[in-house]
Amino acid sequence: MSFFRLPFLAALLVLLTFSLSSCDAIGTIFKAGAWTALIGIFLLVVLLWFIVRKMRG
Repeated sequence: MSFFRLPFLAALLVLLTFSLSSCDAIGTIFKAGAWTALIGIFLLVVLLWFIVRKMRG
């Protein structure tokens, strides 16, 4: 790891720590609503099903 990359990664980690708190993430999820979560879960299951089906031939 180069000398200049380490401070950049440390600054990025500090920025993410302050900007992405867990309480804020949970609040955003609840604001989005249950229907958005259900649609997202449905799309994820369909995507996984598609990938598994393609892998099995």
